Amino acid sequence: MITGELKNKVDKVWETFWTGGITNPLTVIEQFTYLLYIKGLDDNEKKKEMDAELLGIEHEGIFPQDKPQLRWSIFSNMGPDEMFNVVSQEVFPFIKGLGGKGSVYSKFMKDAIFVIPTPSLLARVVAGINGLMQASNTDGKKDTLGDLYEYLLSKLSTAGTNGQFRTPRHIIDMIVKLMKPTPEDIIVDPAAGSAGFLVSAGEYLKENHSDMFLVQSLKEHFNQKMFHGFEMDGTMLRIGAMNMMLHGVDNPNIAYRDSLSEQNKDTEQYTLVLANPPFKGSLDYESVSDDLLKITKTKKTELLFLALFIRMLKKGGRAAVIVPDGVLFGNSNAHKSIRKEIVDNHKLEAIISMPSGVFKPYAGVSTAIMIFTKTGAGGTENVWFYDMKSDGFSLDDKRKPIDENDIPDILSRFNNLFNEVGRKRTEQSFFVPVNEVRTNGYDLSINKYKEIEYTEIKYEDPKVIIEKIRNLEEGIMKGLEEMEMLIK
Repeated sequence: MITGELKNKVDKVWETFWTGGITNPLTVIEQFTYLLYIKGLDDNEKKKEMDAELLGIEHEGIFPQDKPQLRWSIFSNMGPDEMFNVVSQEVFPFIKGLGGKGSVYSKFMKDAIFVIPTPSLLARVVAGINGLMQASNTDGKKDTLGDLYEYLLSKLSTAGTNGQFRTPRHIIDMIVKLMKPTPEDIIVDPAAGSAGFLVSAGEYLKENHSDMFLVQSLKEHFNQKMFHGFEMDGTMLRIGAMNMMLHGVDNPNIAYRDSLSEQNKDTEQYTLVLANPPFKGSLDYESVSDDLLKITKTKKTELLFLALFIRMLKKGGRAAVIVPDGVLFGNSNAHKSIRKEIVDNHKLEAIISMPSGVFKPYAGVSTAIMIFTKTGAGGTENVWFYDMKSDGFSLDDKRKPIDENDIPDILSRFNNLFNEVGRKRTEQSFFVPVNEVRTNGYDLSINKYKEIEYTEIKYEDPKVIIEKIRNLEEGIMKGLEEMEMLIK
């Protein structure tokens, strides 16, 4: 999330677009993102050049040596007219073809259009972005593009026709830390959006498994085969692809695909699913893959995505996904069948209940994180429940930082589940045996199992209370009489 000075500078750049004649919010977001991407390419290149110089090795850069004007640091210092010509005629064609004709970037950037109409507007926006990045305290590890995009999305009146909205970065990071991706994992997000989960997984691996980049096979796996994301929105695909490249992934497998349809044939291909699929909307049975309907016959996307995750995972593969609370306690046959499938045929490990304000200002829906492993042979023994009450931000539309934050406690307890045995149902986290879950119709809502301690409050005897009220009334009447005497 962005706040304070950085937020104000974003607002000023946004206002610059509007006063310059670009008033469609989605167009503003897309043009804004292109320019952030172009600046990010130059910033990343500078870091690589410095590293190569420090190590005394050759560096083959992405920018042609005979065209220094393609770099942000060069053209941003030009006059408005020259800058406009360079960006529109040279820089934009360059980023659209980056990586070669067969790259994921050229595939989705081919439809990108530069629509900033005048040199003066471009110059003002470029200056605004320079000021914006100076106000940012990022160190190259944080999802700056995603955080800025999250704030820009908040300016839209709706989250999207299919219920899509960006998952807050701190929630994504928490989920990734819970799952601890390994250098051998094959990671997928079938509703990738701006690729926040994939970016966070990549950053986790860089921080915790940096030695993997010394092994050629693991380095190639990271850049070519590890990350997979599917999305139906062309704008989001471009943003996701740019986000991945800015975070050092050479060729992520990001594709235009309706994950729930027959065109998605992926079966037992991935070892880790990280996702926050769309909650809203229903689909026609005809458009949904038949094998998903065999698991749960429904039109509800949130249930179909759970069936999809099971199908896509290899045996032993893990999933950490966000679901609306209704998935946990819904009484329809479809709701019960998908919960029964996960509990009885696989290994359900945890349900982390999140407060309803986590996704504000986009939505106020209550959600939970479901963590399970695909086994095909059961394995659920005890389900760990955690009642998250705060995520470090206020739960209103403003989402201001606060001191209360359960995320460190969640990470600590999940990493030491053996210490959770014996905790009472009145505490914030506890285990529930699988037989109790079955007895309760596979209800997975925490309120079904949580116990609340009621403290008995002792009140005074009614006669004493009445006497106190009478004394108060007498005092009031006496005061009124004295006031009457004063005004006579």
